[in-house]
Amino acid sequence: MIAYFNTMPEEEQVELTHVIQTLLRQTFCLERKYDKHTERFVFNREYRTLSQHFEFLEAYFQVAGIQIQENIQSGVIYITGEQITPERLTKISTIFLLVLKLIYDEQMALASASVNIFTTLGEVNEKIWSFQILKDRPSPTEIRRTLAFLKRYQMIEVLDPPDEAKSKTRLIIYPSISMALMGEQARILLESFMEEDQDATGEV
Repeated sequence: MIAYFNTMPEEEQVELTHVIQTLLRQTFCLERKYDKHTERFVFNREYRTLSQHFEFLEAYFQVAGIQIQENIQSGVIYITGEQITPERLTKISTIFLLVLKLIYDEQMALASASVNIFTTLGEVNEKIWSFQILKDRPSPTEIRRTLAFLKRYQMIEVLDPPDEAKSKTRLIIYPSISMALMGEQARILLESFMEEDQDATGEV
């Protein structure tokens, strides 16, 4: 393993070290990300580096009890394992993640030609209220923090100024959200939030 790394040019070693640190920090790496300047999805150089050295990375992460996986169809490389300790999600962040997953699945079921889904903050909020799992509307600060959190973990892209956080704020849901929540997990978790809310209010 060390011999493989030592055979690389110094510049390539630095680049590989950087992308490993990035992957450990954000869990997911996307093949293509939205570029606001060109308004197009552009290829992510970090993804190419990870893909190029994938066999080495499998052995490298295995030592730490971490698995690296590549979903070629969705264009996502990600890591899993008990050793990974992401930031603790607030209730609002968790609910946003669940609802975004549902929106993503609904749009993909319509035979979307892209693995990236466009939505708005208003659509997210509308679906949250339809489940009746929050008594009070989150403050603009809470929403901005939640969007920043999900963006940091490569789940979404915020296309409009995040300081506004209005209903028309456009979002891109990246395919990595399907790696974070598989199958019916989103609906099951949402139902558990609904049950908690009913217990708290004494409703049956």
